[in-house]
Amino acid sequence: MRDRIRTGDGRTLLLERSGDLKGRPVFLLHGTPGSRVGPRPRAMVLYQRGTQLISYDRPGYGGSDRHPGRRVVDVAQDVAAIADALALERFAVVGRSGGAPHALACAALLPDRVTRAAALVSLAPKEAEGLDWFAGMTQSNVAEFTTAFADPERFAAQLIPRSAAIRRDPARLLEELRQELTDDDRRIVSDIGIRSLLLRNYREALRSSPYGWIDDALALCRPWGFDLAAIRVPVLLWHGQQDVFSPAAHSSWLGARIPRARTVVEPAAAHFAALLALPEVLTWLLADRSVRPEGPEEPEEHDRSAA
Repeated sequence: MRDRIRTGDGRTLLLERSGDLKGRPVFLLHGTPGSRVGPRPRAMVLYQRGTQLISYDRPGYGGSDRHPGRRVVDVAQDVAAIADALALERFAVVGRSGGAPHALACAALLPDRVTRAAALVSLAPKEAEGLDWFAGMTQSNVAEFTTAFADPERFAAQLIPRSAAIRRDPARLLEELRQELTDDDRRIVSDIGIRSLLLRNYREALRSSPYGWIDDALALCRPWGFDLAAIRVPVLLWHGQQDVFSPAAHSSWLGARIPRARTVVEPAAAHFAALLALPEVLTWLLADRSVRPEGPEEPEEHDRSAA
């Protein structure tokens, strides 16, 4: 089910709900580039878990208005606006890749509403002390993030024509990445069903403009705007050890600084394996019975099991 909501500052956000629309709500925050129609568990998986999955186009992607100069922390007000429009008091949140830091922002800024949060194949903040941020990262990502950090205008000028080409032929992005994919990632994105979902996702992400992608990258390179140590809800950090797009050391760094975090690193997995991990992550997110579609929740002891 597709919906549009208007934020307090007048922007429009396009969202999509899937699964059991009367079920327990979970926000799914898409990757970079990405959109509300990105890969997700099948409807049957969601129904079996009694899950209402809510995804939306971050500003500048798909059908959502741009929010120039947005920071990672700004996601919290958009998620809260959507939750208010849907009359959802409490909910869980999960983000993958570029969406993962945004999930952590929701956990930090909405402690009375977010019950649990999961960050899959996340990056750490660019200013992460003690972390060699680029170590183990593929050369294309090193080049792009270096440019975005040092010269945002040049980065945008480079990404605009590239986005236009990918919008015309979304398979172009997967072809660009092919030489850098690990064997595990290559196997996953070669699956006909997953490939179809990814191409649909990229096409919709860039349908309106390249600025969702541009603003995402710039936000990830700047200070995120919140304190990781302030997160008080249970957090699951999931990573593939072989990831070359956001190296696993980033999740390890995050896990050492988020008080109630559990870090799971899968030795043989890489970046796109997060798509396959999502059903088990949903099970962990909803292990807290206080996630309900509506009404007040009674405080409960949080389940410490992990996916």
